[in-house]
Order: sequence, then C-alpha cells, then structure tokens
Amino acid sequence: MRILIAEDDMVSRKFLNKFLSQYGECDMVVDGLEAIDAYMMAMKEESSYDLICLDIMMPKVDGVKALKAIRDLEAQKNVPVENRAKIIMTTALSEAKFVQKAFEYGCEAYASKPIDTAKLTEVLEKLGLITNKKHQN
Repeated sequence: MRILIAEDDMVSRKFLNKFLSQYGECDMVVDGLEAIDAYMMAMKEESSYDLICLDIMMPKVDGVKALKAIRDLEAQKNVPVENRAKIIMTTALSEAKFVQKAFEYGCEAYASKPIDTAKLTEVLEKLGLITNKKHQN
C-alpha cells in the first residue's frame, strides 16, 4: 500500500509514519501544496496513493483545499470511485465546519489528535486497506 502523510507538525508526522509504515510505503510532506504535488507526481508515475492522511490546518494550502484539489484531479482523470485514494483527515480542531466540508469534498474519515492507533486501525480495516489478520501479526 502507498501512503501519503501531509502533516506540518513534525511529532504528528513521525508518529503517523512510524505507525503506518507497518502497512506500506509512506511518503511525508509538510503542507497541502506539497501534498497536491506528491499526488500529481504519483498519478504521472501511475503509482497512485492508496491512503492519504491530511492535516486540516497546514501552511500554504490547508488540508480541506488539498482534499478538494486531489478529488478534482481524480475526476479530471476519470478515476473510478473505487480506485480513488482513501483520505483520512487529521485534526487537533473539533471545529465541525472543517470536518463537514472535508466530508462534502469526499474524505472517508477523520481522526482527532492525539491519534488513537486502535481507532485508526479500525478505520483502516473498515476502508478495506488492511485486514484484521495483518493487524494481529
């Protein structure tokens, strides 16, 4: 599985990388602009991301705008819904309007910080990205 982690906070970025690297190859970026660039490069290389973790509040381009840009790119390239990247928004905010906007733009889930790995594992299982067996290893 290919994973993109877009997170401006170094501690959160390293934490997500350490946790998610057991499930696949992780790339890390520090803002929404880099996330969009990384996504476009992956599409060009025909090696799309299976999972993208986007922090809602990031410099340059926030996570919600990056999410919209990624979904727009997928629509332009006629990527079937079942082949689209699964996107999980991460947030320290409990501001419902940002999370609601993210769901409107097509994110699959959101995780509040600090990230609860058990809950994140459950979400990954529900999205079909990992199986329970793999989690038990």
